[in-house]
Amino acid sequence: MMARSRLNLPRSEMQRTISYGGDPHIGVFCRVLDDIAVVPPTAPPDFKSALEEVLGVEVVSTTIQGSEIVGSLLTGNAKGFIVSGMATDREISVLEEHRDVFLLEHTMNAAGNIILLNDRFAVVHPEMPGEMIGSLKDFLGTPVTPLTVGGVKAVGMAAAATNKGVLVHPRSSRAEIQRMEEIAGVPVGTGSVNRGTGLVGTGLLVNAKGYVAGLETTGFELGRIEDVFGFLE
Repeated sequence: MMARSRLNLPRSEMQRTISYGGDPHIGVFCRVLDDIAVVPPTAPPDFKSALEEVLGVEVVSTTIQGSEIVGSLLTGNAKGFIVSGMATDREISVLEEHRDVFLLEHTMNAAGNIILLNDRFAVVHPEMPGEMIGSLKDFLGTPVTPLTVGGVKAVGMAAAATNKGVLVHPRSSRAEIQRMEEIAGVPVGTGSVNRGTGLVGTGLLVNAKGYVAGLETTGFELGRIEDVFGFLE
């Protein structure tokens, strides 16, 4: 599979879109932290090269529980990775070369779908058990708050966060946005990807250095991404 991309712009320009083997839902397959991008071993070479060039990350290759949907099953921050408890010993070993690893040993284990975080906060699926929330708080050393985003319980897919901003589902209520602002302490704005998809986490990979969005993301949507995450000059 080949990743199609429009990355032939000057490095100073931030409008960047890409696909994963023709699929614009790049956030399902990949998880990006400020210094690391975790991708499946089958990720196309030009996809990995784009992440290295635009986001300035080291690319780490592994499946999670034998699956390529790494972005849905894994998340993390500077403290460590949070991953499905069904990850194999070999997959955990790969991750432990770069971060401490916390396993979600519960039926609610698609970490990338149900957790949104940066280095200072985490919001989680509102039905996450209290014991799990407490364990996550101890591991991350940050507040962990149950919340919906645009009425969506899968907060990791309904938003994207860095230490500079949070982009949330366009149907997010004023109360949800205000609560997110209180929790995150960074700018929070609404937006979409891939021509109106509100599940922005499925189509956006972003860190403090830059971003890549799903191939179908429009210029207007890119502008919102740049505004919220502070990439406008």
